Amino acid sequence: MLSDSLPMNAASSFGTSTSRQPRAIVPLSIEKRGKLRRDERADRNQARQHCAATDMVHPIVDISPPDSVKRRTATWPGMTAEIVQATRSGRIESRFCAPVHLLAVYERGMRQEGGTIVEGLPKSMLRDFRRKLIFVPAGHEYYDWQEPRLLTRVVYFYFDLAALAISPELGFADMSFTPRLFFEDSGLWDTALKLTTLIEGAGTHHRPYVEALGVVLAHELVRFNTGKPCVEPQVRGGLAAWQQRSVLAYIEDHLAEPILLATLAQLVRLSPHYFCRAFKQSFGMPPHRYHTHRRIERAKSLLAAPTPSVTDTGFTLGFGSTSSFTAAFRKGTGLTPTAYHRTLS
Repeated sequence: MLSDSLPMNAASSFGTSTSRQPRAIVPLSIEKRGKLRRDERADRNQARQHCAATDMVHPIVDISPPDSVKRRTATWPGMTAEIVQATRSGRIESRFCAPVHLLAVYERGMRQEGGTIVEGLPKSMLRDFRRKLIFVPAGHEYYDWQEPRLLTRVVYFYFDLAALAISPELGFADMSFTPRLFFEDSGLWDTALKLTTLIEGAGTHHRPYVEALGVVLAHELVRFNTGKPCVEPQVRGGLAAWQQRSVLAYIEDHLAEPILLATLAQLVRLSPHYFCRAFKQSFGMPPHRYHTHRRIERAKSLLAAPTPSVTDTGFTLGFGSTSSFTAAFRKGTGLTPTAYHRTLS
């Protein structure tokens, strides 16, 4: 995905040519343009063939050969994120066409040869596409081939805006989106990077935060597409008293379980995006942090027993291992569970 410019030797030979040489160059130029057109038609045909055969149930970018990359996927309502790392050199082809939007975030990428097509845009042969973004609207064809110079690392975000937990009055699901090829946007980049880091540090207690950041990324995408900030209703006064009671009771009853942001929002009849803002306004912290805080407070009471078991306490509160419980407890209190128990005695 690098430059489209002519080689320097071609430019210099033209500059020193005789008067008869331009006539000799014209057929070559036509032949070269014809070859580029044929190559581009072939690339577009590759994308169309994939579009017709795409699995519409679980649409992801089709990569060939499949063993040329490692893939790690995380899915939540309305969104899927996929971290893809190339593992070897050699030609790699990618195809996509589905009823969901695709945002490709290239953390690393440089190719010796290749081309990229997004339906509705001219073909790009850009070679250095580090820190670049691609957006493929739902139903559009995407095709890319490359011979990597550096092993590519890309994160694919798939958006089903109709299923994503966003207030319907914003009209995201009915919005018309424009394809973009190798562009930059700091808002999209920063949010995507935060989300990727969170997914790689996987943990069930991060799930509500992942969902919230996914909604923020969708808002950033709309903001970029419209060229102006998203207009959102203002949340004033936080949660109502009945909403606070419902949410806190649910969290207390499910301390040892992963709690989805969408579940809490549904309890109080708000979208996850607005619920998260209202919750923080009411309690001074996001829902996922409050959930963790309550687990640590419950752990403190269990550790007050004469001979507590750190392992049993962690499992009782839903931690998968003693080490994960100890790390969370230390982060919340500054002490390990054992050291905390000693301070009580």
